[in-house]
Amino acid sequence: MHFIKIRVLDVSGLQKENKDRCPRCGGADFVSDYQNGEVVCSNCGLVIEEDQINMGPEWRAFTPHERNSRQRTGLGMSYTLYDKGLSTVFKGDRDANGNRLKDETRIKMDRLRRYDNRSKFDETWRRNLSIAMAELDRMTAGLHLPQSIKEQAAILYRKALKMDLIRGRSIDAFVAATIYAACRKNAVPRPLKEISKLSPREHGEIARTYRLLLKEMNLKMPIDGPMKFIPSIAAKLNLRRDTEQLAVEILRQARNRNGLSGKDPRGLAAAALYMACIRNDDKRIQKDVAAAAGTTEVTLRNRLRGLEKTLKTVEPVRTPEITSPPHSP
Repeated sequence: MHFIKIRVLDVSGLQKENKDRCPRCGGADFVSDYQNGEVVCSNCGLVIEEDQINMGPEWRAFTPHERNSRQRTGLGMSYTLYDKGLSTVFKGDRDANGNRLKDETRIKMDRLRRYDNRSKFDETWRRNLSIAMAELDRMTAGLHLPQSIKEQAAILYRKALKMDLIRGRSIDAFVAATIYAACRKNAVPRPLKEISKLSPREHGEIARTYRLLLKEMNLKMPIDGPMKFIPSIAAKLNLRRDTEQLAVEILRQARNRNGLSGKDPRGLAAAALYMACIRNDDKRIQKDVAAAAGTTEVTLRNRLRGLEKTLKTVEPVRTPEITSPPHSP
C-alpha cells in the first residue's frame, strides 16, 4: 500500500486537542515510517510526527550470537531479584581498555568486592529478600509459571515485607501464599494443594497466611468459575476435544439457570466432564475423574446429581460439531 504524504507546517495546536486522532481527517490508524522517522495517517497521508528518535541500538546483528556479543547492557530491572538487578558488581581483573590490572590495584578491587558483598546483607530486610526470592524462583520453576506471575508474586511479597507482616512468621509460607494470590488474580489454574506440595510448610499454615494477606492488604480476588478447570482436568484424563467442549456447554447451560452458585468449581468441572464422557461414549471411571480434579468421589456424585436436576427441564445438550482432519491412508 502506498501513501501520499501531505506535509503540514504547524499542527501542534491541533494535536494538543486529541493526540490519538488525525488533525485533518480524524482517523486513528497511523503508519510508522522508521526509515524516515515519520508517523503518517493511513487515511489521508498527513505526516503527524517527523524527526523521530530511534531508541534502538546503533549496531546490527543477524544471529543470536552476534546479538548477545554486541549487547552492552545487562538484565533489566526485575522485582524477582532481591536487589532488583541494580547492585554494583566488581568483576574481572582488567580495566575498560582490556589491560590487566596491576597487582596492587587488583588486591584493592578484591578488598572492595569483599566489603561490598558484606554490606549488602547488613540489613535484615535484604537478607529476608535474598532468601525469599530464591524460594520464589524455585517454586515458580516447579509450577511452570510465566514470568508475569513471578513478578506479581514478588511485588506482593515486597509489599507484605514493607507492611511488616512477615515479622515472626515463616518466609516460605508467605512466598507460597503470594504465588497463590498472583495465580488467583490472573486466573491461572494452580490449586493451593499443588502449591503446598512444593513448599516446605504445611498446607494449613499457607492457607492461614493467604487469608492474612487478603485481610491486611485488602486484596479482592476474582471468583473462580468451573470452566477455568475444564482444560487441565481434561488433559489429565486424556479426553477428546468434543468431550471437553460438551462439558463447557453443560456448565454454560447450568449457569444460565443459576445452578452453579455456592458450589465448589472443581467439583462442578469434574461432574460436567463425567457427564460429557457418558454422553460422548468417552467413558472414565469416577475414581479417575475425582483424582484428576483433586476432589472426592462423594463430591463428584453430589455435583453430578445437582447438574442433572438443574438440566432436567433443559433441552438435551448437543455435542459441538468438530471438523476433524482427514485420515491419511
